Amino acid sequence: MDLHERQERGAERLTLGVEMTSDAELGSHAESLLGSDAEYAQSVDLEIKADADLTPHSSCSKICLPGYRKSPRKGAKSCCYDCIACPEGEISNQTDMESCTKCPESQWPNTNRDKCIYKVINYLSYEEPLGMLLASISVLFALFTSWITIIFTKYRTTPIVKANNRDLTYILLFSLKMCFLCNLIFIGHPLHITCILRQTVFGVTFSISVSAILAKTLTVVIAFNATKPGSKLKNWMGATVSNSVVIVSSMIQVIICACWLAIKPPFPYYNMKDEIGKIVAQCDEGSIIGFYCILGYMGFLALASFTIAFFARELPDIFNEAKFISFSMLVFCSVWISFIPAYLSTKGKYVVAVEIFSILASSTGILGCIFVPKLYIILIRPERNTKLFITRKDAIDEVIGDVTSYVDDVINNVMCDVISHVIDDIM
Repeated sequence: MDLHERQERGAERLTLGVEMTSDAELGSHAESLLGSDAEYAQSVDLEIKADADLTPHSSCSKICLPGYRKSPRKGAKSCCYDCIACPEGEISNQTDMESCTKCPESQWPNTNRDKCIYKVINYLSYEEPLGMLLASISVLFALFTSWITIIFTKYRTTPIVKANNRDLTYILLFSLKMCFLCNLIFIGHPLHITCILRQTVFGVTFSISVSAILAKTLTVVIAFNATKPGSKLKNWMGATVSNSVVIVSSMIQVIICACWLAIKPPFPYYNMKDEIGKIVAQCDEGSIIGFYCILGYMGFLALASFTIAFFARELPDIFNEAKFISFSMLVFCSVWISFIPAYLSTKGKYVVAVEIFSILASSTGILGCIFVPKLYIILIRPERNTKLFITRKDAIDEVIGDVTSYVDDVINNVMCDVISHVIDDIM
């Protein structure tokens, strides 16, 4: 190998070494560059993630919390808005909601309006004060009616009890007791069976009561006219006619109730519209026409009794009850005439309370007007419980005056005792 070839090979080796050195340095330099780029990318990624947690907000508006929604501000930029509360029945459970979501029909928003909760089921129950009061009054008056029945049974042979058909008196007392007790069906959670029994039991028992009063009134008229010479009404004297009046009049009401139940009976349902945020458990009357037919028929019987008793109030019969009957029917009609507008204007569980109050008021009116004067004679003035006294023409007026003065004396004594105790406590 000559000198020239040796020089060429040496130059090639030198060039190769330089190239290898350059590649190595380039590789190490590239690695350093790549490493710094990776670190930079990682730092940028962290900054992006950090910024992602901070949602940009308008400088002219605040964050709308759950329970509120955004409302564009008039005359301002599109990014400016006001936060307004969700309306009744709607919620928003996130921040900066554009609109609120309506709750299902069986639910209602909570106080913050950020969550739907189930509505409270509301009805007239025995646990609440109003239900306990109405139930207690109903039971007390039913017991009072039973006590009157015991008194009349004990003194059944006396003239005051025998006057104006003793059997009708027992029928009337029994039906009034059932009227008071039927109020208990109205209280409590409505069931299918209680919805059916409510109005039917009420309608039939009241029809029996008013029919018995109508029969007692007819007894007074027939007894007076039968004493006239040549009168054919003597054949109508006795218990057969009066009992027939009660049976026929009551059966008509039973037929009305049966038709109502056959066509469209009452049923329980949940009323979600009458009270805000509550579900009212009540009975749907089914056919409202059937309900008003029951009331209308009772009104017809009461009006007939009132009319006959009013014209017979001056008849000289034995202890003529016509005045008591006419006044009791006047109370009865007044209560149920005022019941209709009250029933239509009341909502929720108070609809049941209005009907119970009407039943109590009308039943108490009949019981007080017809039987309290007789109780007064039997228990307080027994010397007047004679045929000689009750056949007097002014016997009724005298008893009414005595009862009125006696009640006034009792009320005055009670008020005096109360006032004296209050004064003693103050002193």
